[in-house]
Amino acid sequence: MQRLLTLLTTAAILTPCGCTKSTKEPSTLSPTEATQSITALRGAYAAFNRGDIEAAVQSFDTQIEWTEPAEFPGGGTYHGREEVKRYLAQSRAAWAEGSSDPERFTTSGNRIVVFVHARVRPRVQSKDSQQWQDVRLADVYTISNGHAIRMRAFADRQEALRWAGVEEPPK
Repeated sequence: MQRLLTLLTTAAILTPCGCTKSTKEPSTLSPTEATQSITALRGAYAAFNRGDIEAAVQSFDTQIEWTEPAEFPGGGTYHGREEVKRYLAQSRAAWAEGSSDPERFTTSGNRIVVFVHARVRPRVQSKDSQQWQDVRLADVYTISNGHAIRMRAFADRQEALRWAGVEEPPK
């Protein structure tokens, strides 16, 4: 009986239990990973602003999941760099001029919340086409292995912070 117990214990220890390398996202970015990711995101916003969509998505994971709120023009979820490139090109083409500038980066675990100030004059010719639209929103990127694997945009910055698990100090 003792020998059977020893054999079963040994078998249990040696049998793979699905505990090989985890594909789970890291729970927290190191300071170096956070800095590198923020630098890449700054570059992505700069590339988008100059209309270089290819460079804007270069640092993203090839299978990125990109979600825009339903109330945003073109809102919905896009999968992979190619779909994201099409969405961003369509979005950028609607501008006569403007920019989408990151104002603040906040790291929470493996997420980076970016407060964005978008100031855009639409290309559409109407009585309002000369009017600038001034919007402050937030984008939340989930980072894994140095690449953004998810992006979720929020019209409400506080909602983005809550979703990312950021504890905001009382104001």
